[in-house]
Parts: sequence; C-alpha cells; structure tokens
Amino acid sequence: MIRRVLVTGGAGFIGSAVCRLLVARGYHVVCLDKLTYAGNRASLRDAEAEPGFHFVRADIADTETVLELLRNERIEGIMHLAAESHVDRSIDSPAAFVETNVVGTVRLLDAALAHWRTLPARAREHFRFHHVSTDEVFGDLPFDSGVFTEATPYAPSSPYSASKAASDHFVRAWHETYGLPVVLSNCSNNYGPFHFPEKLIPLTILNALEGRPLPVYGRGENVRDWLFVEDHAAALERVLTQGRPGETYLIGGRAEATNLSVVEAICDILDRRQPLPGMVRRSLIGFVADRPGHDRRYAIDPAKAERELGWTPNESFASGLSKTVDWYLANRWWWEPIRASNYAGERLGRVA
Repeated sequence: MIRRVLVTGGAGFIGSAVCRLLVARGYHVVCLDKLTYAGNRASLRDAEAEPGFHFVRADIADTETVLELLRNERIEGIMHLAAESHVDRSIDSPAAFVETNVVGTVRLLDAALAHWRTLPARAREHFRFHHVSTDEVFGDLPFDSGVFTEATPYAPSSPYSASKAASDHFVRAWHETYGLPVVLSNCSNNYGPFHFPEKLIPLTILNALEGRPLPVYGRGENVRDWLFVEDHAAALERVLTQGRPGETYLIGGRAEATNLSVVEAICDILDRRQPLPGMVRRSLIGFVADRPGHDRRYAIDPAKAERELGWTPNESFASGLSKTVDWYLANRWWWEPIRASNYAGERLGRVA
C-alpha cells in the first residue's frame, strides 16, 4: 500500500491541490518544486502546517538530488506533475518546454528506476510512477462530434502539447524497456482555487473584477471540457493507488463549454456578487486575433476511470465555477502579489 509519496511540481496549481488532498488523507508527502514563475509556496500554506508534509526546492532534472531524496524519504510512489504548462508561453519559448517536460521527465525516470531497483520485491510490486499529462496531446476534435479515449492517436498542435506527448512516450518506454511500474493520466482543462492568473478562467475573473477589457480569442467558439481541480486531485489519488501498471486513464468533467460561454458565465456571477456601477460586465468582452494553432475542441470520455477506479466528479461546471469565483473574491492575499509582480494579465503567445 502506497503511503509515502513524492509529488513533483507540488507548488503549482494541480500539484498543490494534490498535496493538500494527500496530506489531509494521512499520506506522508514530499513536495519537490523548482519554484519557477507559476510555483507558489503560498498555495501550500495549509499543507505545510501538517507534520506529514515536507517541501524541497529542487529540479526534477537533477537526478542525483532526486535519487537521494527518494531513498532518504523511502518513497513508495511518485506523482509527476512538474511541467511547463501554458500554451501561449510555449509559443514564445518552446525550448524551455522541451527542457522541463521532456528532458526533465527522462532524468526523473532515471532516478525513479534506480530507486525502484533497490527496493525489496514486495515494495517493487507496489511502487508506482504516475505521470500526469493532458488531453492536448490528442490534438483537435470537430465541433460537433467525437471524444478522446485512451485509444485516440496522438496529434499535438502546440509546442506545449508536443512536449507532453513526448514525455508520455518516454514514460511508457521506461515501463516496456525496464519494467518500471508506471500509470498515466490525461486530463481535461482544470479550474479552481490557486490557479495562476494567465489561464482563461482566473484571468477573466480578475480582469472582470477590476472592470478591465476581456479579450476572447477568435469568436470564442473553441470548446473545452472543464474539470474542477479538487475533483481531479481525487482522481489522481485513485490512479496512483488503484491504477494498473502500464495503463492510461482519461480524467474529464463531462462539462463541455465554449470559451465565450465561460467568460459570459464569469461576468454574470461577478455582476451578482460585486456589481460595477452602471455597467454589466459582458460589455467588457471583445474579440481578438486567435491564438496560432488553436485547437477547436477537446472532449474526454472518462468512462474507464469511472468504471475501473470508481471515480466521478463531485462538482458540476456551474457549481465549480461559482466556488472558484468566490475563492478569488475571498483570497486577495494570494493573487494580488502575483498581479503586482509576476504577471499583470498581458497577452502572451503572439507570432510575428
């Protein structure tokens, strides 16, 4: 039974949700994070107060440091979430995505393999390397039909999704070649508390709260399948502890929505919570030139995870979005320093 877990990228959005959940459920959690621009220890404030949590600032590409950590902490499972993850930034700086998502994953796999080989037979049997990936590796779907399944061929469209596709393949290769017991999961778009405000939902919340323009790519018709981050964290625990070695599990919220409808829903919630004098926030919406290589639609069929792991999301998109808006309204202490220093909301990912 896995009770001692290394979470890479644990100071990030999804990683911090995983750390908070695992600590609350009694796991010994070692969080490894390089603390790049989107890593934020403030997101771990609740977890850090618990005796079963240990934070280490380090790079997944530092194989020797990671291996020493795995051995000293007697790690029984790895949840690998460390990644560069923003498509627009991958357009601006693709090499950074290759270094972290591909090279970093390979070096982490080397450390995991070396650690796993030294474990007693029963511990080797129960050990898992869980690689957390994205539905973007599958590319694009038509607006009117189709869903991604575990059998969907890879067809990445952006430097980000290409780097995640490559890392997925390396993880599978370490299983097939060396026998490392791995499980993989590919998720749909996450949203919720502690989300770095470069992504659509938190960026829209904060801009709309302040009465700033709300730019929407193209005509806002692109469709995403939305998953509340705490539901995702619960699914990831099940993949780690119940997933079959070598298998992939797709995790989705069964909650498709166009980008424009998401922005409009946020405007409506904020108009009810904190009205702007003489203005409805939908009037702030404006359409801008589309992002290069912008996939039309993502949609996940999570039936395998539901059937084999007994997981279903607790939140609908409406309830999760309402909770998310309320969290940002109540937690200025977390996001105001980011807006003031790291990222003020400017557009990224332009191609000259």
